[in-house]
Amino acid sequence: MNHPTAPTAADLAAELARQIETLCADLLPAGRRKSAYWTVGGTDNTKGGSLWVHLRGAKQGRWQDAATGEFGDALDLLAACRHAGDKKAAYAAARAWLGHGGNAPAPIRPPPRTQPTQVDDEARKRAYALRLYLQAAPALAFTPVASYLRDRGIDLAALGRQPRALRYHADLPHRETGLRCPAMIAAIAGPDGRHIATHRTYLERAGGGWIKLRNTNAKLSIGNFAGGSIRLWRGASGRPLRDAPPDEPVLIGEGIETCLSIALACPELRILCAVSLGNLGPVWLPAQVRMVILAADNDTHPQARVALQRAIERHIDAGREVRIARAQNASDFNDMLTFAA
Repeated sequence: MNHPTAPTAADLAAELARQIETLCADLLPAGRRKSAYWTVGGTDNTKGGSLWVHLRGAKQGRWQDAATGEFGDALDLLAACRHAGDKKAAYAAARAWLGHGGNAPAPIRPPPRTQPTQVDDEARKRAYALRLYLQAAPALAFTPVASYLRDRGIDLAALGRQPRALRYHADLPHRETGLRCPAMIAAIAGPDGRHIATHRTYLERAGGGWIKLRNTNAKLSIGNFAGGSIRLWRGASGRPLRDAPPDEPVLIGEGIETCLSIALACPELRILCAVSLGNLGPVWLPAQVRMVILAADNDTHPQARVALQRAIERHIDAGREVRIARAQNASDFNDMLTFAA
């Protein structure tokens, strides 16, 4: 043995990190290098991008899987990929791969893999999305989220209560930038009211307040939210969506800030956030709902107009009366509220 004493796990992790791109190519050949990261579908070596490994910089050798919440150093990666998380077995494999016996690094051959089904992948993402939501703090008062919303003209105290769908995460990784940021977390519910996906709005400090994380995609979702919605406000009846009164109109908006702005102005309305323009039509509603108000952004792009028309037609086909609400002299209702303030 070349070492007078056995290396520690930290020593091996550091050595592996120095050769991390070679290790990734050996462990995860289905992945690919993308800028400063090695991206792949998971530790099972499937195609995709939910798992990323830092190839350089201060975090070289560190990795995280956004679909499962797993993370760690290079030795943890070896353990997760080849030894079902067994660090003792990974320790021995790492020494062999690094050539501590005096030989050249031994290749780590990937085991035969079976392609997981789409159902398996969705279940994994949904489980992580729920775990992420539950990890977040339920109270927004005195957090960066409350400050961010207040600076957008949304004072949650004026609503009388905080929407239960919203939570606060103090330190959430943002894959594209490699930063860890505060974030507004929102639960997206399916037809049965169960959690199906989680929406994240990443924040950064600016001056004396908080704004959306700049120069990147600050709003992201994990999990398939098609047909789901963020149930922000129950309106005058206060009943769950499944028990909505037949004569109660349901307003569906695209973004959280837009929907909260409308809730401040019209608290009598039941308000759902569709998360995206393409989901305005598919949002599930109980059969007894007969009127839908679509809060449309003033987006003049042809694709936006087409998507809105499809949403209108989908609700009409379901037997509902459809009305369109638009902000005056602003891109959306939150901009209108901000300008008014």
